[in-house]
Amino acid sequence: MVSQGSKAPDFNLQGNDGKSHKLSDFKGKYVVLYFYPRDDTPGCTMEAKGFNESLSELKKLGAEVIGISKDDIASHRKFCEKYSLGFLLLSDPDFSVMKKYGAYGDRGIFGMGTLRKTFIIDKSGKIAKVFEKVHPLGHDKEVISMLKDSD
Repeated sequence: MVSQGSKAPDFNLQGNDGKSHKLSDFKGKYVVLYFYPRDDTPGCTMEAKGFNESLSELKKLGAEVIGISKDDIASHRKFCEKYSLGFLLLSDPDFSVMKKYGAYGDRGIFGMGTLRKTFIIDKSGKIAKVFEKVHPLGHDKEVISMLKDSD
């Protein structure tokens, strides 16, 4: 599992834009890498809409937002279109990236699956902050506050 100060594991996943994306493609920017259980469910929608509403401020702070779930590309596209999401969603159907980041595990009564976690990756590719057990409402503001404090 990764922790604050460690190098963020690279990945190569398909995005809702139909292209492959690697973490290393974003070197030189902050990356807000958030893991969420499922497209178009109440908590996940709340979290995505929060990031979307704060997207211009996050970009001003030099950050790119990337969401990762097990959902396929068609589901991601539908989710993005429905809520006019302006950031990248990546598909991790076998949970391989989630497992590298420690964002897969026992969810109690829901069984094994995606744990709602966010990682702030700094411009050099290291983990600057880990948000464990994220509450979706207002999470975007927590991320913005952390980014402002780091500059």
